[in-house]
Amino acid sequence: MTSASFRFAAELERFLRPDRRGRPFAYDCARAASLKNAIEALGVPHTEVGTVLVNGEPATLQRMVREGDAVEVFSPPSAEADIARFVADAHLGGLARFLRMLGVDTAHEPAISDAEIRRLAREDDRIVLTRDRDLLKCRDVLRGHYVRALKPEAQLAEVAERYRLAERAQPFTRCLHCNLPLAPVEKAAIAHRLPPQVAALHQSFTHCAGCDRVYWPGSHYARMRAALEKWGQIKFPDDPIRSFGQP
Repeated sequence: MTSASFRFAAELERFLRPDRRGRPFAYDCARAASLKNAIEALGVPHTEVGTVLVNGEPATLQRMVREGDAVEVFSPPSAEADIARFVADAHLGGLARFLRMLGVDTAHEPAISDAEIRRLAREDDRIVLTRDRDLLKCRDVLRGHYVRALKPEAQLAEVAERYRLAERAQPFTRCLHCNLPLAPVEKAAIAHRLPPQVAALHQSFTHCAGCDRVYWPGSHYARMRAALEKWGQIKFPDDPIRSFGQP
């Protein structure tokens, strides 16, 4: 075994045993363990780790732990992702829906498996959103976030702040059902599908080519907008053709 001292930033202490929080502690690592191995053995997924200092010097997660090392582990700072594409696990349907409301590409299915999440993360370069820390420890999950909040609106605020989504948001431009971008459609082309009251009140509509749903700035546009406005500054489209409405 190799004995080293570890200390974690306050934001990461939720992953640790209570007796290891708020102070440095000694930990016996497996021989030839990397920092990644040791940190994840202590409960912290590698996707939650930012800067790591060993004996006061920056180190990568691939560095081997050596006898007597003093390891300090920090959480990553908020940062705008180069490509803000997400895959949300099966338990985060509410969060996925809110992200799609913002126009953010978010893959999600109610029965999505961990294997499918890992495949989408790898092949589509998506950031994994989950409350399953073991999923985030998988070697092929390169980018991910452990969602701390329990309620969808608070989860949205957390993820939006972590990845600075406010500036890139395009509210109500993506289908809530299948995640594809919405496109304007002429009223005449879908008039036969509209309830009489909707046809009388609205002139602007969008359409999803994937699931064939039609949207308009209906009654719950205001409710959704109010929910999104709770967490940050969003520029909502003035043009109702880009608004989201009742499917």
